[in-house]
Amino acid sequence: MDGRAAWRAAEQNTGVGVLAGLRVLDLSRVLAGPYTAQTLADHGAEVIKVEAPTGDETRGWGPPFDESGQSSAYYAGLNHSKENICLDLRTTAGRDVLRHLLDGADVVIENFKAGTMARWGFDYETVLTETNPRLVYCRITGFGVDGPMAGLPGYDAVLQSFGGLMSVNGYPDGNPLRVGVPVVDIVAAHMAVSGILLALTERERSGRGQLVDITLLDSVISLLHPHASNWVSSGKVPQRTGDYHPTVVPYQVFAARDGDFFVSAANDRQFRSLVAVLGVPELADDPRFLSNGVRSRHRDELSALLAERIARWNRDDLAAELERAGVAASPVNTVDQALTAPQTVHRGLFLDTVDYRGLGVPIKLGRSSTRTPRRAVPRGADTEAILGAMGYGVDDVDALRSDGALDRA
Repeated sequence: MDGRAAWRAAEQNTGVGVLAGLRVLDLSRVLAGPYTAQTLADHGAEVIKVEAPTGDETRGWGPPFDESGQSSAYYAGLNHSKENICLDLRTTAGRDVLRHLLDGADVVIENFKAGTMARWGFDYETVLTETNPRLVYCRITGFGVDGPMAGLPGYDAVLQSFGGLMSVNGYPDGNPLRVGVPVVDIVAAHMAVSGILLALTERERSGRGQLVDITLLDSVISLLHPHASNWVSSGKVPQRTGDYHPTVVPYQVFAARDGDFFVSAANDRQFRSLVAVLGVPELADDPRFLSNGVRSRHRDELSALLAERIARWNRDDLAAELERAGVAASPVNTVDQALTAPQTVHRGLFLDTVDYRGLGVPIKLGRSSTRTPRRAVPRGADTEAILGAMGYGVDDVDALRSDGALDRA
């Protein structure tokens, strides 16, 4: 069977983007891996997602669900623009199909439990580097495959907790809080994309692929700025500051007349402009507020004075005045307000068409276009087409079903 033929079939679905022609095999599930593969698809890569008969568990992470009621919005947001083949990799026949797909791939992304691929006969170092030496192999795990925590499962909130991020998120008198988005997984995905592109760049020189080793632990530790550097410098353990910035003052949320409003005056000029707009220019020359260093020591006093003034304004009016004055500020938008804001729509970050309704592509290039996202497809939607392109006949597909390699439904 010809594994490369499957990719030639997938290639018919795209022709734009700097990664057009790149063949990506997505063996991952849940978030970091699928998001990595989706980002590559957005830029033209041909992505085949291999999904188990039980399905990626995020298909059940709803409501809301799609029209069929079988797949969640959560799944759809991580798996658009991919082909989908359903294989049971626990079976010998399923792994035989996988072997052919691996032979034709440029990139593979997996987040199985450590050792799973080796147990199936696909160890990267001893097998895949010989059968496909140009393969870039991206492995995403919670804590890595060696060291004292090797092989432990990784979940976003667990890593927020373990990695110190939760300890600095929340109010001083409250509990540590999980960041409201799966930020560790998302950053891990961006790191994985960067690592894959670095490895592909090096492959142009050496002709060989290599391992891209991404962990959620690496991701969360990379997020600790400025708290990590502050601790390194001072020895003081960073504490929760709520919506306050740990070092910049003012940099926080205030209550305007019609809702929450965020203000950042990150330097003395901006602070002087802020208090001028608020009608209290004398605060800029108050000894307690002359510089960020002294403002931080008198944070509570300053916050009370600013809060009293900001409460008199409507959010949009104040935002417009501060924008003219060169002070960074914004209403605290809800998700729907953020997605439908004119600038968001102008940037193509939210698309609402007949064929697709969802987030657009956030990475823009000057000369190269990106792929228009197409909706995530049902589990196994492209199984027969991919197998057919590889040379599997009707009888072969029936035999795979009989062997339990494919979904019997």
